[in-house]
Amino acid sequence: MSVYRPLVCLFRHGTAARAWRTLTTWSPVGAAFNARVHRRLDIFHQNVGLFGVPELSCVEGFEVVQDRALQETQQLVEEACRCPPGVQTVEIFDKLSDSLCRVADMADFIKVAHPDPSYREAAERTCINIGTMVERLNTNVDLCKSLKDLLDNEEIFSKLDPETRRVAELFLFDFEISGIHLDKKKRKEAVNLNVKLLDLSNQFLMSCHMPNRIEKRALPEHIHQHFTKDGNYIQIGGLNADAPDDLVREVAYKVFLYPNENVMHILEELLSCRDKLARLVGYESYAHRALKGTMAKSPGRLYSSEIVSLLTEKDFEMMREMKTKLNPRNPELMPWDHPYFSGVIRAERFNIEPSLYSPYFSLGACMEGLNGLFTQLYGASLLAEQPSVGEVWSEDVRKLAVVHETEGLLGYIYCDFFYRPDKPHQDCHFTIRGGRQLEDGQYQLPIVVLMLNLPHPTRSAPTLLSPGMMENLFHEMGHAMHSMLGRTRYQHVTVILFLSLGTRCVTDFAEVPSILMEYFATDYRVISQFARHYQTGQPLPQSMVARLCESKKVCGAADTQLQVFYAIMDQVYHGKPQNRSTTDIMIDMQKKYYGLPYVTNTAWQLRFSHLVGYGAKYYSYLMSRAVASMVWKQCFYKDPLNRETGERYRREMLAHGGGKEPMLMVEGMLQKRPSIEDFVNALVSDLDPDFETFIMDSEG
Repeated sequence: MSVYRPLVCLFRHGTAARAWRTLTTWSPVGAAFNARVHRRLDIFHQNVGLFGVPELSCVEGFEVVQDRALQETQQLVEEACRCPPGVQTVEIFDKLSDSLCRVADMADFIKVAHPDPSYREAAERTCINIGTMVERLNTNVDLCKSLKDLLDNEEIFSKLDPETRRVAELFLFDFEISGIHLDKKKRKEAVNLNVKLLDLSNQFLMSCHMPNRIEKRALPEHIHQHFTKDGNYIQIGGLNADAPDDLVREVAYKVFLYPNENVMHILEELLSCRDKLARLVGYESYAHRALKGTMAKSPGRLYSSEIVSLLTEKDFEMMREMKTKLNPRNPELMPWDHPYFSGVIRAERFNIEPSLYSPYFSLGACMEGLNGLFTQLYGASLLAEQPSVGEVWSEDVRKLAVVHETEGLLGYIYCDFFYRPDKPHQDCHFTIRGGRQLEDGQYQLPIVVLMLNLPHPTRSAPTLLSPGMMENLFHEMGHAMHSMLGRTRYQHVTVILFLSLGTRCVTDFAEVPSILMEYFATDYRVISQFARHYQTGQPLPQSMVARLCESKKVCGAADTQLQVFYAIMDQVYHGKPQNRSTTDIMIDMQKKYYGLPYVTNTAWQLRFSHLVGYGAKYYSYLMSRAVASMVWKQCFYKDPLNRETGERYRREMLAHGGGKEPMLMVEGMLQKRPSIEDFVNALVSDLDPDFETFIMDSEG
């Protein structure tokens, strides 16, 4: 049994904390995240290993946990092949999935997040070895036969509960898309293609975030300060989209997106292998293979909205006018201008200056707000715990236990929130361990990691978040709570993203809980519960919240159109092969679906890391946003803190993971089955400045 104590009470035995003098009394979780933690080496306690896995107290432990999982896999395969058809068949398959995924999921995280290169390399090897085993299992004829015997036995199969039947069907689907129906030679070819895809995916992901270099002398000296210096070179590792200087944004865009022939080849080969695999196992294209079982069903059902395109032209015209006003010598609107000038317009029109808001959004205040929201909606609380020695990979990581008022401990969230040069630059969520029902009646508790890139606290202030950072925090916590509140019987349908080792939660549904949290993050009734000035304790004025909410709609059409462009380009890449380069396709799609000109000698697609985890499924962000919009307006808009609605939302949409068809979950919550037209209308209504929102008196 765990003992939950506020983190701020645990700074002893060499641990020190600094809390800022304020007029505010924080809750324990708020105080924990507004405290500056300094952990020292603790020589009196044993190293428990990463995430409490003893073997991972040293880098050699990866091989130990990997080999153990592979041995257990072999035993379970033999057991599954001997087992007579019944519920036990599905249970053994799920044990098999859990044994491999517990190692693969953890390694998948460590290979990108651990500051020690030796850990990252060991985790990378583990990912490849486990992935290779999974692909072999997915073409194991005897293993598949044991499952098919169950599904073909109508008398036994019909008596199984709905979740067990769905999980059995999903396991069979994994076999089918891997080519189990092929002859031996073609099955081997499918395995080889899958193994090659694992390697190509890893190579492409690594390259997406690598900086580009340019000689110092090639750039005006006055902009050197905006980039990293490396001897006689300047390193550019991003788009510097928020830089006020037009030249800085232009240089960053042209240098960071400059084509790399090797990466171009990796992407072309990745797309080619996916197409070969899809056709080999009987699909018209990789997109058809990827969308089977999703809410979209097939590529033909995805299309753009002319209404969004018309609104986008108005947004771009506003941006052109603003750029002309600020830089009359160079008024042409370019791709590097979109994110910057949309922000400038919002700030000018509604006085949304981040520095005015951030004192009210200390990290502790925001965590306090999330804790209050989850308590009111679900009866679940966030409790800070002190990690054991060796349990975390960085001194800045905080550990949260999620505890329900009647159900007890639901799981753990590790919060890696602060910027480090070695971290991935994107905010993201990782599932380390999925939940499932154990044989002894206990529940295997889920473990997740949230990664953000927030500024470190200073001597005079805790970490202060801009409105955008606060919204990202709510978004990622939505993913985490989806895992915590899910109670699936089987690990195979627990909530997870970006993994090819199992079906889990359908991609175009998985973003719904996180995007829904963004609506809570901009509602005054929610914000008013936690947004307090970190020094004075004064609440954020209602008028400032009103301006922030209304500003979201400004240039929203252009932002949505950009997502449409990304989604359609992703579909074309994974559709019928075309005799032209990925750059030529991108230029064509940009012209048709975006509206800003292509910049010569750039290859934006080589930085599009979502092509790996969301290949042929990038549309999921738009579809999930549409569902979240409908759920918010129909269910939470009138009373976002209503416990009865929160419980119904958990019951209908969060509890099932991937154990229930996603459209049935949406239908259960909305009491209707939405059409593609409903999805489009939901997106457009969010862009309509006349849509009736929670209107507040701007003088209030």
